[in-house]
Amino acid sequence: MIEEINKALEVLNNGGIILYPTDTVWGIGCDACNCEAVEKIFELKKRPINRSFIVLLDQDIKLNKYIKEVPEVAWDLVEFAENPLTVIYPNGRGVCTSLLSEDQSLAIRITKDPFCKQLINRLKNPLVSTSANISGENNPLNFDKISDEIKEGVDYIVNSKVQKLEQQKPSTIIKLDLGGLFTFIRR
Repeated sequence: MIEEINKALEVLNNGGIILYPTDTVWGIGCDACNCEAVEKIFELKKRPINRSFIVLLDQDIKLNKYIKEVPEVAWDLVEFAENPLTVIYPNGRGVCTSLLSEDQSLAIRITKDPFCKQLINRLKNPLVSTSANISGENNPLNFDKISDEIKEGVDYIVNSKVQKLEQQKPSTIIKLDLGGLFTFIRR
């Protein structure tokens, strides 16, 4: 795993994009603070610029760096979530502006995947995580379902033993307001 982290980190530090396994589905990723790399993902996915991406963090304590004011309930939601949970927080900051929604919210998931945790820790920035498909197409639920267009469009494909695993599913997504109320976006 260390060798794959080193290779992926080299690509990310040079402004590249990677195809990598997450704690949910296979993702396309880059350094969330490298706006040119984020633009490459928008182009590869053929995704409208007004539809932002999820970013991954390795520790919940880092939320304060990327969210102006973390609603108190968020700490419990993240800590006690039994399945992967993406939270859309109000008032995102510290990442490329194209990752913020029109209302300035930012979607963040605290990953529990060991590979992702170590990669993010070494990158020292959030990692973009968007499903490995062209915008509007079905999410590939395993590596074999990822299109050649996506595989050929990234700078590096992480060599992982999970390439042949059973189908995975995307995270649950909730949107949280400053008052702590939340609504489900995807269950």
